[in-house]
Amino acid sequence: MDVGTKKISVLGSHYTLQTQTQIYESILAAALARKNGYVCVANVHTTMMGVFDSAYRRITNAATFAVPDGMPLVWAMRSLGAKDQDRVRGPTLMRDLCARGREAGLKHYLYGGSPAALQSLRQKLESLYPGLQIVGAESPPYRPLDEISLPDWQRAAEKINASGAQLVWVGLGAPKQEKWMWEQRDRVQGMMVGVGAAFDLLAESIPEAPLGMQRLGLEWLYRLYREPRRLWRRYLFNNPAFLLLWGGQWLRERIYRKQ
Repeated sequence: MDVGTKKISVLGSHYTLQTQTQIYESILAAALARKNGYVCVANVHTTMMGVFDSAYRRITNAATFAVPDGMPLVWAMRSLGAKDQDRVRGPTLMRDLCARGREAGLKHYLYGGSPAALQSLRQKLESLYPGLQIVGAESPPYRPLDEISLPDWQRAAEKINASGAQLVWVGLGAPKQEKWMWEQRDRVQGMMVGVGAAFDLLAESIPEAPLGMQRLGLEWLYRLYREPRRLWRRYLFNNPAFLLLWGGQWLRERIYRKQ
């Protein structure tokens, strides 16, 4: 879908050049028009996955919008020319569009998470935002994407489309959710947004980092503290590698501008 948005490249991954408010308005408008497309909510982890997996990078680069959820990525974008870029945090994006969409009658669909977490999320959102229209909530069986048959892909899309959903929140975690949205991009009649851990954060299944740590770009450190066994490899490798590669890109562009 051509929405006329510009993008900037960070280590080969392309990110949308819009402020937080502009992104909210753009996604809301596209969803209300029920246009096909998907939104990648990116961070250092997904950027580094794109460095080492060109197929995954092609998926994120084909997104209608790819937004920076994570201050290190925001800082990288600013240093490379996106002076006004700010953070588009997944849970905050979800909260804002749930709140803003009520007046326009926006219809939401929740896809992902365990049955218990999904039920908790739905109850929490409906309690926080009276009048919110959640027209479907589905906890799919856990299985690799390559084990899903074509009829299953089609049935999943038909169920979402039959609900009348305009905005589909996908909480499967990266890289699975991006690959799922890519596969369904021509079947689902609406905007899909991959928000990963936002399902658990908004359902309060896991606590959010303190606001001060979020502002300082240290949310990753809080998550590492909470889930060290699962996340230590990701952060202790990806973060230093990202800083090194970002520094190299910044230096190359500075040299190029002087020539």
